[in-house]
Amino acid sequence: MSTHTPTKALPVWSLSLGCPKNRVDSERLLGSLGLPVKSVTQMGRARLVFINTCGFIAPAVRESVRAVLDAVNRLARCKNKPLLAVAGCMVGRYGAEELARELPEVDLWLPTGDLADWPAMLAQALNLPEGAGSGGRLLSTGPSYAWLKIGEGCRHNCAFCTIPSIRGGLRSEPVPGLLAEARGLLERGVRELVLVAQDVTAWGADLAGEKNLPHLLEGLLALDGLAWLRLLYLYPSGVTPELLRFMKESGGPLLPYLDIPLQHAHPEVLARMGRPFAGDPRRVLDRVRDALPEAAVRTTFIVGYPGESEAHFDSLCRFVEECRFQNLGVFAYQAEEGTKAAELPDQVPEETRERRRATLMEIQAGISESLLAERVGQRLPVLVDAPHPEWPGLHSGRVWFQAPEVDGMTYVSGPGVTPGALVECDIVENTEYDLTALA
Repeated sequence: MSTHTPTKALPVWSLSLGCPKNRVDSERLLGSLGLPVKSVTQMGRARLVFINTCGFIAPAVRESVRAVLDAVNRLARCKNKPLLAVAGCMVGRYGAEELARELPEVDLWLPTGDLADWPAMLAQALNLPEGAGSGGRLLSTGPSYAWLKIGEGCRHNCAFCTIPSIRGGLRSEPVPGLLAEARGLLERGVRELVLVAQDVTAWGADLAGEKNLPHLLEGLLALDGLAWLRLLYLYPSGVTPELLRFMKESGGPLLPYLDIPLQHAHPEVLARMGRPFAGDPRRVLDRVRDALPEAAVRTTFIVGYPGESEAHFDSLCRFVEECRFQNLGVFAYQAEEGTKAAELPDQVPEETRERRRATLMEIQAGISESLLAERVGQRLPVLVDAPHPEWPGLHSGRVWFQAPEVDGMTYVSGPGVTPGALVECDIVENTEYDLTALA
């Protein structure tokens, strides 16, 4: 690797796998190198190839390994080989030393435990000039929205989850830094901020003084240019009457959208998972709908958890039919090495797990289609994300109850429809998960 001092933009090929929290880590890193970054589509034209991996579950690990091996194979044919840096949860889960033995072609491993040092480690490996490694953010989501990661790690101990062992315990981002980052994003034209953490409701519990999520929300809501503020990953027990009261009284940009991963509905399965509301998860939904009748609730469930019987699964299906969630994700359980759940008896066969996942998603498809049909004929604001890649004049966007990248979308066309615009539109059509609108 050359040691000359760069005088122009750094050409980078990057890939961020897994959750939005990983995306934020990548954006912060690539914006903190002390010189402009130019994205390139061919690895051979890059000076840095950066892959941020996921290690949450086995399929994500396999995807990450494939991505690294693909990069190794492609770079082997390069005359001037870029620096290959691999970061993220796979590195945190298995350790840089072990991975380096398996993949010696990787030049730099960036473990999650060294997250704060990533910019300095990369700057040193690239021989960047002094002063590199200062704060910044290289947005990859376009002008309409950006993720704002408000905390790292998790204070909970769910039996199926690898996150605490990979990312460590709860570490809330302090208010001044978050407000500065949010202000910078809004000044660049971003209209929606989406708050993410392993548990957004836990924010502030580890900070000095009486800090809680409403304390942070107050500061964010006061910022100029904010159109929508959305909360993802709300731990059920953290959805308190105080939080809901704050959301109701705040109004404005704070959307009545709550992503509450319940994981299951039967008390026996929830108890084996080590989840809250094991007696009756319906309590948190009643609490939300009493305080915010118009709220859109998103949730996720795990099917095929060890010991889940057909009766348990039937109970979950009835729960979904009765609760009619606006948006829902379903995961077939994966036994992850090092978790308590992997050691439990009565592991459910893979075929059964996949069948249950398909069944529950079929139920939700009907519910979603019905709920979206009720929106046809309404006039709603649509936040425009991007042009459609195949249809000139058509754009993808979202109404307030559609979170980016995880929910359905709204296809929109008409006057004033451009990425980043918030346009009043007539909802004219729906499918199972998407809407069509005219400005």
